[in-house]
Amino acid sequence: MYQYTEFDRQFVKLRAAQHRDQLERWQKGQLADEEFRPLRLQNGWYVQRYAPMLRVAVPYGEISGRQLNVLAQIAKEYDQPDADLFAKAQAQQDVLPGKSPRLIKGYGHFTTRQNVQFNWIPLDKSADVMDLLATVDMHGIQTSGNCIRNITTDELAGVAIDEVVDPRPYAEILRQWSTLHPEFAFLPRKFKIAITGATEDRAAIGWHDVGLQLVKSASGEVGFKVWIGGGMGRTPIIGTLVRTFLPWQQIMNYLEAVVRVYNRWGRRDNLYKARIKILVKAEGQRYIDEVEAEFLQIITVDGGPHTITEAEFQRVAACFVEPTAPVHASASVGQNTPDPAFQRWLKQNVVAHKNPALRAVTLSFKRLGLAPGDATADQLKSSAQLVDKYSRGEARVTHSQNLVLPWVQESQLFDLWQEAKDLGLASPNIGLLNDMIACPGGDYCALANARAIPVAAAISERYQDLDELDDLGPIDLHISGCINSCGHHHSGHIGILGVDKDGKEWYQVTLGGSDGSTLSGAAGAGKVVGPSFSAAEVPEVIEAVINKYLELRAPAENGRAEYFIETLRRVGQDAFKAAANGARHPEPELA
Repeated sequence: MYQYTEFDRQFVKLRAAQHRDQLERWQKGQLADEEFRPLRLQNGWYVQRYAPMLRVAVPYGEISGRQLNVLAQIAKEYDQPDADLFAKAQAQQDVLPGKSPRLIKGYGHFTTRQNVQFNWIPLDKSADVMDLLATVDMHGIQTSGNCIRNITTDELAGVAIDEVVDPRPYAEILRQWSTLHPEFAFLPRKFKIAITGATEDRAAIGWHDVGLQLVKSASGEVGFKVWIGGGMGRTPIIGTLVRTFLPWQQIMNYLEAVVRVYNRWGRRDNLYKARIKILVKAEGQRYIDEVEAEFLQIITVDGGPHTITEAEFQRVAACFVEPTAPVHASASVGQNTPDPAFQRWLKQNVVAHKNPALRAVTLSFKRLGLAPGDATADQLKSSAQLVDKYSRGEARVTHSQNLVLPWVQESQLFDLWQEAKDLGLASPNIGLLNDMIACPGGDYCALANARAIPVAAAISERYQDLDELDDLGPIDLHISGCINSCGHHHSGHIGILGVDKDGKEWYQVTLGGSDGSTLSGAAGAGKVVGPSFSAAEVPEVIEAVINKYLELRAPAENGRAEYFIETLRRVGQDAFKAAANGARHPEPELA
């Protein structure tokens, strides 16, 4: 992991002190609400449906056991709302029958942006929390606001067997460049960058304002492919490839040009048309030409002030070598243990590593009783212990709201599995139907049109049989509570979107979306299968779609059956659309 310098630590501590001063002035009435709001937002403090929400930055998803311990402390000591407020919020919840989770407190939430959120911290405790985060080099800087947000990457960065170049040093350099960049503090809208260095796109780069893929030329030179103008939300668009090879030394200068032109011409008169994707779509080649002209100005006239030197790159890259194994790491048994439950877990939750003696292991945070990505204070603390014991003190928050341990000794997999199983974190479901992505939705978010958590729970409850899940194979199910797409419903093989219909909660279902991975194919948005469905209908609609897949999939070849997304693309949408609409409940007759 990147090791903070004394300058880095002082920077974060001063930022926390600055927030305390702003908070105290607001409490005394010396700062108006409209003055305090943008200040707290750029430190990650929202005000949501019931209470403040803190978003903690986890740059490119990399987190230490020590940091997880502090997040556990925050969950236990600070994520504690007023009892009357919490009771009122619970009373207003309208969940589906069954084991749908209730609102909980004292927990953290792993997000699709590789951050961690807390939903119940009182605002008057926010300065204390920021001071505590600073003790482990954490903060909420630029996790909100119209600025460059947390830069994300592949959760297997640095360990993947298909990796061409490790993206983490570049992600860290870009994080330092973008943090409190004076020119880009108030962009037309939020700005998101994703970067990968592998042949397999596990970072969904096509869906970002800027997507970056590290590549090597025929002569071995390192550079970037650059996509601009991707995004979900009201207008889903895949980014446009504008550079097939940009020398790595120039990436900050080029991004400076990209964001500067956007800052100059992006719409500020319409919130829904303010993202860079709208500018790129409207202007096309004209925008790209202006970026190239700005880039030329930066490197020739201005002297390329953000050119990355070899010395600076090596300084940062030195932090991303393989961490040292603990001296007393004991060897146990390997992958040949015959326990069928263990073998199933190996198949789904463990992947190969560039170091043949190691494996990358995913802890599943998808289980009944808690929303996807939720981790109680005890689970955060227990995860920290697993990270320190089995993964050399380092973990990764994933795009799919789980936690990866990237440095696990092959000989210790059985021990890790047993401990994770006792904690409820060893469900062998990674990549399967109930490893779904879901935003907090209307249970917490003031922007949401509908709840996401109860729908996710109702579907998950129907699909708990491990043999059935294994037979169904990989299916990406993504749920968003509103069109802002925090649950990435557009990219799901099956997507569910909460919509408002006459003041009631309804849900659109889409099929055929892709995040850009090899399994899913080229990135693209799913297509709506028909009019919206009620919350009670959604689980039956999903079951009807799944049953249609089982009916239509091609016979097994080469040892496996045809995957859901393969059948859907071979057969087309019509049969699935008819199945979904056939699950609709009849309208009640009028008396």
